[in-house]
Amino acid sequence: MQTVLLHPQLIHFPIVLILVGFAADLASLVFPKIPCLSKTGFYLEILGLIGVFFAFGSGYFFTTVMEGAAGLARERHELFALITMITMTIATAFRIFIVVKNVEEGNFRYVSLFLFFLATVFVSYTGFLGGGLVWDYLIGI
Repeated sequence: MQTVLLHPQLIHFPIVLILVGFAADLASLVFPKIPCLSKTGFYLEILGLIGVFFAFGSGYFFTTVMEGAAGLARERHELFALITMITMTIATAFRIFIVVKNVEEGNFRYVSLFLFFLATVFVSYTGFLGGGLVWDYLIGI
């Protein structure tokens, strides 16, 4: 496998894991009698964080240097990838803390869901910027 293709192949996993995990957590608020939704969101959040580390690393270490407008677009994409990784790390660490301490009910759950929401927004925007690199500058095609 070419290392240039590693990043595009890895990035889709954390995007989907985070989006579906957040959707499961949101659904657990609407359907509180289905406990597996919250657990599913929790496990997908953890897997999404692991995927974020791999996606960020593959983009940072295995993609080519770009200059000009493409370089600026890549810098912006990298910035939001870093913001996504930090936000996802904080959201997941907080979620693990409240699960271990068994305080998932009440305000802690809403804070956790808000942090997960922020990570979902950031990963979506980062993916949008990455798609712009591919389609606007024909990177990786």
